[in-house]
Amino acid sequence: MEHDDLLRETYRLTLENNKMLHRMRRNAFWGGLLKFIMYAAFLLVPVWLYMQYLAPVVDQMFKTAQQIQGTGAQASAQFTDLQNAWQQFSQKFNPSQP
Repeated sequence: MEHDDLLRETYRLTLENNKMLHRMRRNAFWGGLLKFIMYAAFLLVPVWLYMQYLAPVVDQMFKTAQQIQGTGAQASAQFTDLQNAWQQFSQKFNPSQP
């Protein structure tokens, strides 16, 4: 009689332990999956935001900077041409200067 009670109690504890282990495994799986999703979001969301919102602004900024550099180069070339024209003009009135 006592032996049967001991076996039943052992069986009940085994079933309870098995259920608890299954819950722990399930929680560990979902927790790992949630961590993976969160880390992926932490890594991918900034990249997506950059590509979606910041990349066009940065691209436009680079195009504007290139236009400014091109305008500066054109102005420099025109200034050099103006200097050459001024030297030629001054040499016509002052032939003694080289």
